[in-house]
Amino acid sequence: MGKIKVTQVRSNIKRPQDQKRTLEALGLRRIGHVVEHDATPVILGMVNKVKHLVSVEEA
Repeated sequence: MGKIKVTQVRSNIKRPQDQKRTLEALGLRRIGHVVEHDATPVILGMVNKVKHLVSVEEA
């Protein structure tokens, strides 16, 4: 199981509450914030839900 780096690139202002909560659950707080996670199906599903707000790269 690999690692991924998730970076928030767009604001969560005026986004639905579920997308805001998903970003919070991923540990993203502000634009430019980078977090590293294991590439589990749960994390990949969360990233897919907010793919228009984040960028993803392999760690």
